Amino acid sequence: MKTALITGATAGFGAAAARLFTAAGWRVIGTGRRADRLEALAAELGPDKFHGAVFDIRDDAARDAALDTLPEAFRGINLLVNNAGLALGTQPAQQADLQNWRTMIDTNVTALVSITHKLLPLLIERKGAIINLSSVAATYPYGGGNVYGGTKAFVKQFSLNLRSDLAGTGVRVTSIEPGMAETEFTLVRTGSQEASEKLYGGANPMTAEDIAAMLLWVASLPLHLNINVMEMMPVNQSFAGFAVHRAG
Repeated sequence: MKTALITGATAGFGAAAARLFTAAGWRVIGTGRRADRLEALAAELGPDKFHGAVFDIRDDAARDAALDTLPEAFRGINLLVNNAGLALGTQPAQQADLQNWRTMIDTNVTALVSITHKLLPLLIERKGAIINLSSVAATYPYGGGNVYGGTKAFVKQFSLNLRSDLAGTGVRVTSIEPGMAETEFTLVRTGSQEASEKLYGGANPMTAEDIAAMLLWVASLPLHLNINVMEMMPVNQSFAGFAVHRAG
């Protein structure tokens, strides 16, 4: 039985992926800050299939303490899914909160590379795989995307460079780049349920389960095949052209 470590498993893509992977016969280590949600997932999925590791992804010491004391059955990690991440604020750069920028960089970039670095020796030993959650924001800029888009562009390029460094090891690396998907993402970003409902209303967005299915598909491919980058959007979302500001 293979084991996947999925960061940010308390909601959204991570929780959906934990459910789908365990249903497909994987063991899952799910990380997150909210112990109650991880405990609920363990109760739902079974402690033999799901292990909750409670820590803030930005806290190296807490991460190491949790991962260095995993139950024996969960120690042979075959797949790292770097899902934990967030967007904060929608203001233009000149009005943005600097602390929000720092939090996004610490979570989306620094924590992601740190846990990847920790697990690389094991993943190389087991010829495993890494799936990094980037975003269409890595490629298509938009007003207010500033540092969030920059962090996701980093994740994409980091994934491609990992592929270069890991050539010959058998380790596969994929950058998954979703567009609009309805989760708690916008609620966290804006702090407003109304804003979340306005964004998704009538758009028929992707769901967390849609993205989880993509993750499982990539993870289940033959070992000689690597998906470098996978970008997806709901049909009702598109790159609709350049914005032009006209004076006068």
